[in-house]
Amino acid sequence: MQVKRVVSGQRPTGKLHLGHLHGTLNNWIDLQANKEYDCFFFCADWHALTTNYEDVGDLQQNTYDMVTDWLALGLDPDKSTIYRQSDVPEVAQLHLYLSMVTTLGQLYRVPTYKEQLKEIKGKEIHTYGFLGYPVLQTADIVLFGGQCVPVGEDQLPHLELAREIVRRFNNLYGDTFFEPAAILSKAKKVLGTDGRKMSKSYNNAIYLADEPEAIRKKVAQMVTDPKRIKKTDPGDPEACSVFDLHRVYSQENLADVEKQCRGAMRGCVDCKKLLAEEVAESLNNFRKLRAPIEKDPMLVKEVLKKGAEKAKVIAEEKIKDVRKKMNI
Repeated sequence: MQVKRVVSGQRPTGKLHLGHLHGTLNNWIDLQANKEYDCFFFCADWHALTTNYEDVGDLQQNTYDMVTDWLALGLDPDKSTIYRQSDVPEVAQLHLYLSMVTTLGQLYRVPTYKEQLKEIKGKEIHTYGFLGYPVLQTADIVLFGGQCVPVGEDQLPHLELAREIVRRFNNLYGDTFFEPAAILSKAKKVLGTDGRKMSKSYNNAIYLADEPEAIRKKVAQMVTDPKRIKKTDPGDPEACSVFDLHRVYSQENLADVEKQCRGAMRGCVDCKKLLAEEVAESLNNFRKLRAPIEKDPMLVKEVLKKGAEKAKVIAEEKIKDVRKKMNI
C-alpha cells in the first residue's frame, strides 16, 4: 500500500468554532485514522499575519489555545506530525523561490482575494502578504511532499493555483514537487447565527469552548425562514440556517425535523431548542478532555517542538534540492 502525504493548516486567529470543526478538523481526524495517509498538520501563524499584522499581542497564546483544542478533539501527535509554521523557516525560503515564478495575474484571479477585500472592513489589507498568501500556502504544502490537501469547496481555487505554480516550477527546473490533489470536506459551508458563513470576524460564531447556556442563546438568535411569520405557517428548511446545522447534528431524525417544519407541526423556537441541545451535548466530551490539557501548557509546547523537529528534517532536504536545481 502506497502511503500519501497529507498537509493542512489552520490560522491561530482566535477561538475555534463549529465552522472549523466541520469544515476542517473532523476531516483531519478521519484522515489521521486512515493508514493510507501520513498527516502533517500545522499552526499557520504566518498566515495569521496576512489580516492581523497590526494586532499580534495574542498570537502565541492563540497558537497554544488552538493546538490545545486540536488535542482535545482527538488529533494525536503519535499518529500525525503537528508543528508551528514559523518553527520551520525553510517554508519562508521556499515561498520566496516560488514567488519568482508566480505572476500577479494568477494572484489577482483568486476569487477569495476579491471577496475578502469587500468583506473585511477597518483593516488595511492591500498588502503583498495578503495578495501573496496563496504562494506561501503552496510552499506549506509542497515543501513536505504534500500529495493531498483536505479543503472545503471555497478553497479549491487556492489549490488549483498551487498546482499551476508547481507545474511551472517543475517545467523550469525539473520534477521537484507533487501536484497536490484535493480531499473535499464532507460538510458544506457551515452558516453562522446571521445566515452568513460562520466567522469570528462576522461575530456570528458558535465556539467549541462555549458553555451550554451560551450555545442556547446563540442558537436562539439564528436566522430562520424569513417567509415563515407565524408558527402555523409552513416553513422551507432550505431557506433556514437552523436546518443547515440540523443536517450536521440531527442526522438520525432529520427527516422528522424537515417534515415538522414543512407541515407547521413545530415552531422555529422549539426547533432551535432542539438544535441547541444537540450542539451542546456534542461538545461535552471535548470540554472534559480539554481541561487537563489546558492545565499543562508544557504539553502543547512539547508537541510543537517534536513536530517541528520532524518537519525540519524533511524541509531541509527539500530546500537543498530546490537550491541545487535553481543554481543557488
